[in-house]
Amino acid sequence: MEKRKFERVPFNQPVVIEDEAGESHLADACDLSIGGMFVAGAELPFGRRVIVHVHDDTGGDWTMALGGIVRWTRAGGVGIQFGMLGARETHRITEIVARATPSRTRARAAAEIEIPLELDLDDVAESTR
Repeated sequence: MEKRKFERVPFNQPVVIEDEAGESHLADACDLSIGGMFVAGAELPFGRRVIVHVHDDTGGDWTMALGGIVRWTRAGGVGIQFGMLGARETHRITEIVARATPSRTRARAAAEIEIPLELDLDDVAESTR
């Protein structure tokens, strides 16, 4: 079952992760949402506070410093949940997500789930009176 609140899209950009111990890690962001990102090539413990430095030139030339926390780990990477984002960062991530196509994982899951939607407009009109 998908627990994400926000749409996650492919985002293949190199990042530098600065952890609370002051160490820097070069890694690759794989996907992104307003709530977080998956970063491949990073080995950080669960619960570690980080700042992800992202340089995005896909729609301009932006550098963002995104504070977050490692929420899960697996071989090959970590899931980072963002903390409070500023207006500029929120706007930029929203633009990236809007421009991108959904990640393959979400698209594959959506294709496997068939939800019939039948709406009786007479019932809707009746309930609004």
